[in-house]
Amino acid sequence: MKVTTLLISTYFALVTLVTTLPLHAESENNALTIVTVTTAKKASKYQEITLPGTLSAVKDTAIRARTNGYIASYVADIGDYVKEGQLLATIESPEVDQDLNQALANYDQAKANLALAEISAIRWKSLGEQNAVSKQEVDQKEADYLARKADLNVAKANVKKYQDLKSYEKITAPFSGYISARNIDIGTLISAGSGPELFHITQSDLLRAYVNIPQSAVRNVAIGQKAEIHIAEYPRVSFRGTVSRTSSAIDVNSRTRLTEVLVKNDDGKLLPGMYCEVYFKLPQIEPTIIIPSNNAIIRAEGTLVATLDNENKIHLKHVTLGRDFGTEIEILDGLAEGTNIIDNPSDSLQEGQQVQVTSAQKH
Repeated sequence: MKVTTLLISTYFALVTLVTTLPLHAESENNALTIVTVTTAKKASKYQEITLPGTLSAVKDTAIRARTNGYIASYVADIGDYVKEGQLLATIESPEVDQDLNQALANYDQAKANLALAEISAIRWKSLGEQNAVSKQEVDQKEADYLARKADLNVAKANVKKYQDLKSYEKITAPFSGYISARNIDIGTLISAGSGPELFHITQSDLLRAYVNIPQSAVRNVAIGQKAEIHIAEYPRVSFRGTVSRTSSAIDVNSRTRLTEVLVKNDDGKLLPGMYCEVYFKLPQIEPTIIIPSNNAIIRAEGTLVATLDNENKIHLKHVTLGRDFGTEIEILDGLAEGTNIIDNPSDSLQEGQQVQVTSAQKH
């Protein structure tokens, strides 16, 4: 009877042990934090940036008068294409004409005085050789001749001055291009230098766009770098440009570098003053590591990333952040390519903690 009771007790003990073993194992598994993982990857070999800019003409200038007077006529108007040296307008300047006539008269007078002084000097020199006059008188006549010669040069320069002013009565194009503004009419009073511009001329077959390259991309932009110009009015067309100049310094206020991009405009589709977007595809000298933005852990001791080893244990690594691209963030230091990192980690994760990885997300 005692043996039977002992056997029954042993049987129920074994049944209870076998039944509770899976429950203990299941409870232990349920205690582990379930995580998903992703892999740290390198950024693209190219950095793509789009910057705003404004198109402007390489040759663009205001034409002003160099002489006083009134507009007598004009032969060019807004939108006209003119060639270098082509007549644009004519100024009537009576004062300049009078000054030129007076300068010519003074020139003729100085020329006559020089001729008389030259004859006198020759005669007095001959008399001096015959000891008929004193040496002092001969020298005086020679000096008078040289003075009259200088007067002639002054008169000639004065004539040249008013001839130049006379030539300024004809306004000509300094280079080939389009007239973009006309601010005169027949009879308009013109003042030399200080007056308003008469015309504005623009050469638009070659345009440039100034853009500000951020400091993070400065070393990837060089002269000769290709770019694309995008205009909202031409959504299906991109215009090719080339970096032609870069500033030798970075603006301390914006931390950017002024860069000039040239774009050909042979077909005339682009107009100076247009707003544009300049697209660059820049080669990355040293591609950095990119991870999802929600994988970074911000704590008092700094920025951390929760990594996962082969035994599914957590290791918190300090990293140095770079640029924030919205859904992704750049890691400058502290993380190697291919490292498994916890996706969207909780603040409760600790160093060395054992976790359970979902098979669907494990790499």
